[in-house]
Amino acid sequence: MHYRCLVLDHDDTVVRSAETVNYPALVEKLRRDHPDRSITFREFMLEVFDRTFSGMCQDFLHLTPEETQEQFEFWKVYVRTHIPPAYEGMDALLHDFRAQGGLVCVSSHSGLENITRDYQRDFGFTPDRIYSFELPPEQRKPSPFALEDIMRRYSLRPQELLMVDDMRTGLDMARAVGVPFACAGWSHTEPEIADSMRQNCSCYLRSVDALRALVFGD
Repeated sequence: MHYRCLVLDHDDTVVRSAETVNYPALVEKLRRDHPDRSITFREFMLEVFDRTFSGMCQDFLHLTPEETQEQFEFWKVYVRTHIPPAYEGMDALLHDFRAQGGLVCVSSHSGLENITRDYQRDFGFTPDRIYSFELPPEQRKPSPFALEDIMRRYSLRPQELLMVDDMRTGLDMARAVGVPFACAGWSHTEPEIADSMRQNCSCYLRSVDALRALVFGD
């Protein structure tokens, strides 16, 4: 294998969550609490890409920090009964990687509870380390805290890790500490997002099979 550790984003990298869970949860909460405000799926995707979820809530939807936190709490309840499907091929890739001694870690703005559930449900194991939304804000992406912590814990060099993410926050954290980055382009539905990521990273992958080829050198 080319890498000893995969550091994976969760939403729209490992599971297809934007269209199946995250956007519907946001719309439902807005309908209940702020019926005067709305956002299309396209706007949702572009805003989250440009500002992150918290930035979208505050700058586009004009929610207070407290209302933004309420959105997150509602989402945590919503995702317990609305489970996003994993991308085809991810299960086999992760099992083959672990079978050869690879470490699988997660760095995500999602919650610890649903990341753990999705991995156990879809793949039958728990990641070696999970860095989730519950971290202090200064340690969340795009902070390189997760990568630095993984390298320290497992005595790994930057080139032994591969950061896989569909968003720029993952690219920024990888660049900060010299960790190779691969863009999960299989989740991109908006051309603007795909074009931006292609222009800013050297490894843009269109499919999970392409990630497999990169990881195993096929």
